[in-house]
Amino acid sequence: MATIRSLADLEGAPHANAFPSAEPKTIRLRLESGERVAPHSHPDREIVAYLLEGAIDLHLDDEIHELGPGDVAHFDGDQDISPVARADSTALLVLAPRSED
Repeated sequence: MATIRSLADLEGAPHANAFPSAEPKTIRLRLESGERVAPHSHPDREIVAYLLEGAIDLHLDDEIHELGPGDVAHFDGDQDISPVARADSTALLVLAPRSED
């Protein structure tokens, strides 16, 4: 059985959870140009971020990674995370429990 959701139909800003009761957490993130998510962490999670449109500076601890449309980033949720939009942007984030490997 599959559950299908349209990212465009999700409610909530800047975060919208595509499958609220399911793991891994799947979040649509929308940021307007100049908007920032305050530094935070997701302990014990691995995160994959896929930028659908726009341009984001992804701050991970003391490093900044520039993401453009189609870029995919994989990182540890234990660090300080703060995306900053350089343009109106939409990303898909998957937060999975950290594997034991």
